[in-house]
Amino acid sequence: MIALFINIAARFGIKEKEAERFSKFAVVGVIGFIVDFGIFNLSLRPFEIMLANGTAVNDFFVGLGLNSEQTLSLARTFASTLSFIAAIISNFLWNRYWTYPDSRSRSVRRQLAQFTVVSLAGILIRVPIITYSHTPFTKMVANIVALEPYSIRIGDNLALMASVLVVMFWNFFINRYWTYSDVE
Repeated sequence: MIALFINIAARFGIKEKEAERFSKFAVVGVIGFIVDFGIFNLSLRPFEIMLANGTAVNDFFVGLGLNSEQTLSLARTFASTLSFIAAIISNFLWNRYWTYPDSRSRSVRRQLAQFTVVSLAGILIRVPIITYSHTPFTKMVANIVALEPYSIRIGDNLALMASVLVVMFWNFFINRYWTYSDVE
């Protein structure tokens, strides 16, 4: 699959090494996607239970001025943040040792710090996308599927998918030209 992409990219004048890196980055992205979606879906329900009406955590946030609906919506933010951090760690390790193995003029600490800065900027892009696209996606799915509990989960995942696509391009270009700029 990677070889096919490299051959196609070469026809468009893209350097073979860059096409290989992008292909590997895409594979790493799929691994990160699995980590991200898996942890998001595994942790969403526990966060919803923790933030449900009548719990001490819900009462805490209501005491800060949020209403119960806003407090419950934090479950998506918490689950998304946890899954994003796990994906950052996975993606950094795969990119450092597989996608950019020739990037060794900088220390692992420095590259991890740069990768983390890029990823944190990515989360600032991601959270609003999830927060503001969840409701429209859920309504769209509800109009098509009409199964309330499923339409909410599908809406959650569509919002997450939209944010992942946007942040993927951000991460690739900034990391390629900043974090891993020491490769030719």
